[in-house]
Amino acid sequence: MDLNLPERQTTELASLSVRTGRSPDELVVDAVDRLLAYEAWFDAQVQLGIDQIARGEFLEEEEMDTREARMIRA
Repeated sequence: MDLNLPERQTTELASLSVRTGRSPDELVVDAVDRLLAYEAWFDAQVQLGIDQIARGEFLEEEEMDTREARMIRA
């Protein structure tokens, strides 16, 4: 896979590579791993919310407004 980064990112990546002693390829692989892990976590959290709604586990707008008002006053 070829990756074309803007010059600014290429420069920053080269600088980070020197500072960390890791190759630019290693840094990019690590960044992609973190991105993919975050996306999987986010998708799972969205699905949890969807499942809760399907089970009826949610607050009606009026109850949420009441709780919010109580938090602001506290």
